[in-house]
Amino acid sequence: MVLLGLLLSACSSIQAAPPKSGPQVGGPQVVRDRLGAAGDAPYSAELRAITRSGPERLQLMEGRVNLNAPFTGRTTDTTEQYTEDVVITRQKVYRRATGTHGPWQEFPASAAKGGIPTDRLPQYVRLMLGHGASVHRDSEPVRVSARLTPKDVESVDRTVGHNLRPATTIDADAWIDSAGRVVRVRQRIHFASGPDIEATITFTDFKNAVPVNAPAAS
Repeated sequence: MVLLGLLLSACSSIQAAPPKSGPQVGGPQVVRDRLGAAGDAPYSAELRAITRSGPERLQLMEGRVNLNAPFTGRTTDTTEQYTEDVVITRQKVYRRATGTHGPWQEFPASAAKGGIPTDRLPQYVRLMLGHGASVHRDSEPVRVSARLTPKDVESVDRTVGHNLRPATTIDADAWIDSAGRVVRVRQRIHFASGPDIEATITFTDFKNAVPVNAPAAS
């Protein structure tokens, strides 16, 4: 799979208004409060994940996935070479060329992990806050920005951090809505040699968690 890759003070009326853009005082606590108040029940969302190298799109993944729980779901994965249907269960990932009816290829569940810890997004944002993140409260959802290393990410998800090891640094952004959900993550992944890779995951249309089972044998 292509490296993904998968990101948040009131003033009295007599005080000067806060700036309309850029980091603002008290921002990190606002983000912690949102994350702390978020519900812990699993839910599903529409996912759209794009990985680019410069203007070239390397990968597009779209579908519905379960969050706040082990990452599962059904997606379509498109690159210049192929378009595949993907079923992600807790144990395995199943892939098959779209429009075909042959056997599914099976992989360990860890194969669904790219460069963004999609099943540990709140922990990922807290990691960013712990590394001096800037909090931009000029819009809603609130945006958090931080520079990380693959070793930093390993502390949240060892597999994802390992996937990122070829990188030198990662400039990460995450957007957190008023319900405490991480609704978007963007990573600009830098390498000692070779072009940067940008990976963006966006979550929309939040609903109850959906059942995901292994596909029936063909």
